[in-house]
Amino acid sequence: MRILGIDPGLRITGFGVLDTQGGALRYAASGVIQTAAAERGDLPARLKLLFDGITELIARYRPEVAVVEIVFVNVNPQATLLLGQARGACITALAAQGLPVAEYTALQMKQAVAGHGKAAKAQVQAMVQRLLALPSAPRPDAADALGLAITHAHAHPTLARLQSAGASTRKLLFR
Repeated sequence: MRILGIDPGLRITGFGVLDTQGGALRYAASGVIQTAAAERGDLPARLKLLFDGITELIARYRPEVAVVEIVFVNVNPQATLLLGQARGACITALAAQGLPVAEYTALQMKQAVAGHGKAAKAQVQAMVQRLLALPSAPRPDAADALGLAITHAHAHPTLARLQSAGASTRKLLFR
């Protein structure tokens, strides 16, 4: 299975692509989509850059499933709103291409990758590097996206069994 992980951001959106076979993970690609080409105040142009970037990634890497980080609420409501809009542009691009989308929180990803939900960015980067046997640590946004893909690779078999048994995975995952 090929998994596309997305760590949404309005300025920088990280992506990571993994192939899984059984329990084995194989790195395919990672990087970022930047929206600096659009003027800072031009939100529609930035969202279009994200949409187009995700669409291009799908065409290039042909993933079977996508994983997107669930937005958290922070102390700045305006920043949370902008992040939510960036996330929405990413999810819309994925849905427009017919990809199934799984969602995990940063806490769930950090728990799965680093062993605890309060892991620092550097810890996530180091664990992603180790788990995928990369020659160097990916940049933080790409590491988070790869971490989301790793999380889904590990959770997917269990979630699929639960769904086939009739359980609601949304309730199980996001309580």
